[in-house]
Amino acid sequence: MKPGLLSKKSKMGARRAPIRLNMRHPLNRAIVLAVVVLFLLSLMLRRETPSFYNMLFGSRSSSSSSNSHSTEFQQGKKTTDINNLANEVDDDPLSLSPFMNVELEPISTHKMDCSIDADHLSELRKRHDLSYTVQYLKRYVRFTRTPGLQRSLMTKLNQTMITDRFKTVQIGRTYQKEECPPPLELPVPKSGFPATVNASDFLFGVSTTYERFMNPETTPIGEWIYWLTDSHGHTNGAHLVLMLLDATDHELQEVANLLGDVGINVDVYHSDSSTEMAVRYVTLVPTLHAHREATNKKWLVTCDDDTFFPSMHGLIDKLKTFNTELPMYIGTLSEDAGAVDRHGSQAFGGAGVFLTLPMADLITTNFEKCTNEEGINKANSGWGAQGDILLRNCIYDNSETRLTNLWDLWQLDFLGDPSGFYEWGIKPLSLHHYRGRGWHLSRPVQMSKIAHTCGEDCTMMRFQTKDDFIVSGYSVARYPMGIDFDYLQVEATLWAPAPNRGWNLDYMLGPQRPPLHRTGRKIAWELVESDVNPDGSVIQTYLRYKTDERWVTADQKPMSIVDGIIELIWIPDQS
Repeated sequence: MKPGLLSKKSKMGARRAPIRLNMRHPLNRAIVLAVVVLFLLSLMLRRETPSFYNMLFGSRSSSSSSNSHSTEFQQGKKTTDINNLANEVDDDPLSLSPFMNVELEPISTHKMDCSIDADHLSELRKRHDLSYTVQYLKRYVRFTRTPGLQRSLMTKLNQTMITDRFKTVQIGRTYQKEECPPPLELPVPKSGFPATVNASDFLFGVSTTYERFMNPETTPIGEWIYWLTDSHGHTNGAHLVLMLLDATDHELQEVANLLGDVGINVDVYHSDSSTEMAVRYVTLVPTLHAHREATNKKWLVTCDDDTFFPSMHGLIDKLKTFNTELPMYIGTLSEDAGAVDRHGSQAFGGAGVFLTLPMADLITTNFEKCTNEEGINKANSGWGAQGDILLRNCIYDNSETRLTNLWDLWQLDFLGDPSGFYEWGIKPLSLHHYRGRGWHLSRPVQMSKIAHTCGEDCTMMRFQTKDDFIVSGYSVARYPMGIDFDYLQVEATLWAPAPNRGWNLDYMLGPQRPPLHRTGRKIAWELVESDVNPDGSVIQTYLRYKTDERWVTADQKPMSIVDGIIELIWIPDQS
């Protein structure tokens, strides 16, 4: 194919035209500089994606030349030193990390300070629409990475969260300096960091639209930085194939630039909306199989643009237990028994579908037969042809392979308040459906920030204090009447989509204990921001609103009449 021309649409519904980014073009260099600045913000991210949307996407018209059609990105050196953008660094993934020593253990220069930072609280109030009067608590957590310690569903501490009381703070006023009580001492497993992940066995495939990618409410770029890079501007070895529906050549290049400049190895291709949606989904497999990197990989993975992998070390370790010489099909079922009843037993794609090369070869060989009119009709569960069903049928009709269920992958097909799931204390290997828009809303990137210094096992790890607080990484919850329930069970704050028979989620979550909403037995502050600081500390900010109807007593009286802020500052034990 000649440079500058798109190939014809293939039978698989994709047109491919990989091209290299021309770094001599001045507009490309401008994009690099802008995204370098963004990258630093994303590393020290203090809020959700919309806050840095203007920095990242404010110059669409100044992206690279429009005669480039798609992307093959070769990661080059970037001037991303966190102390001085002008300083070039080498390719050592840890060379940019201020959080580790040469033994790959966390370090911190942070000095404990429990004074009220008036400017900081003022910014929080503006960002999150808080009242001027708040209840405020700052508490330090000193973690000790302990070799051989196993991750527990609950770690109990012999200390209290509150040493005196919550402070009532008038935002805008200045306060005297305050000494800190001794920090909460938390033993944690010695687990891997995002910066040390080697994901070179993985080739991921995702299909989305340019609009979803560029929309600040749905863009996955912050999430992909976490599980496709070391979070310091280098790839972690994984490769991404991104298919954009009905995108222009200019849009393909723009997206490729943005992803390549933050360290993601990526190829971006056209996808055609005239092709049946289920067929477009299955097309990811032969597209991955034909990729130049496929023979160097062990796993070809399809997932959604709202799939998040919070523990790449854990995922890699789990998949090492399988024989990649066999044609394997690995995933998980929906948590909703109704969805399994409607669509059948197969890997539900939002949790991630993991295929070995022999399996991808089988699917590619049978692609035409699997995606003909008969195949499409067989994949119609009454809700239109389903890509997950089409993929399953292709495998089941042409082999003896059946789904291997990896229960630590989560599709998260539920509605309502997700706190019951996220406060459970488990270590999920994937998360899905967390952007709201009909499903639930959570902040997996913010919850996972603690992994950069504490290790991946610290993400969503629960601990309980003597005064009946439970910290889960999703929330800080207080139980003023005591913890007199089975915390190993999920709190029934969530439910299955209709038709919900009341037990739809039980086979995956277990029977759930009654919710504590509106009982006066629970009040919770939920994580809204997390920041990895240059001094090696991590701050987590949890908020509670006085208008939250969940936190009232049994006679409907509010448990607090002012908004609340809890900030946890995590520091490593360096003794």
